[in-house]
Amino acid sequence: MFRKSLNRFVVVAAVGAALSSGLALPPDPGAVSAADSDDEPGFVPLFDGKSLEGWEGDKQLWKVENGAIVGDSPGIKHNEFLATTKRYGDFELRLEFKLHRGAGNTGVQFRSERVPDNHEVSGYQADIGEKYWGCLYDESRRNKVLVEAPAELEKVLKPDDWNSYVIRADGPNITLEINGLKTVDYRESDDQIARSGVIALQVHSGPPLKVEFRKLRIKALKTAP
Repeated sequence: MFRKSLNRFVVVAAVGAALSSGLALPPDPGAVSAADSDDEPGFVPLFDGKSLEGWEGDKQLWKVENGAIVGDSPGIKHNEFLATTKRYGDFELRLEFKLHRGAGNTGVQFRSERVPDNHEVSGYQADIGEKYWGCLYDESRRNKVLVEAPAELEKVLKPDDWNSYVIRADGPNITLEINGLKTVDYRESDDQIARSGVIALQVHSGPPLKVEFRKLRIKALKTAP
């Protein structure tokens, strides 16, 4: 009993000493720190690293673990999405993702809309997963790959580890980058295609899969119409 109390005292004392000496406690790995904001002026977090505030979707599939948004599917019959409650037009979105075992398929929707009375989200998707890493797909709309990623992506991709994704939508121009390699440089020729919408994370139908997203932050490029 005395030993437990002593250990508790040592821990509390160590934390207090760290705070009083100006040392920082370990940061939440999913949050965007003040230092990050200084290095990336104009970017604001889409995820606080602790909760799903600002997001809506099936909370049985989506949760927060260890500072990351986790899509943990036991195997589902239809796609599921966790979407922002806000809409975005011209922006640059930065994030990190990890697809466990590199198995399955997922992605990041943008300039997208929820399909009424349906589980689908329609719009552009920055793809993640087997055979589609880094591609630009048009989900539940034209239903096709708009741009395929180059073969060079295999040299920088970490299929079962954390990877960075940069998604930039500026007017009709869309670019995607994974781990610093540009995988998509696309110009939309159809003026009827929406240039604003929600951002959403996907868990694809099919076998069990687990995907994590962290350090999501966004910068508005200009006011969307």
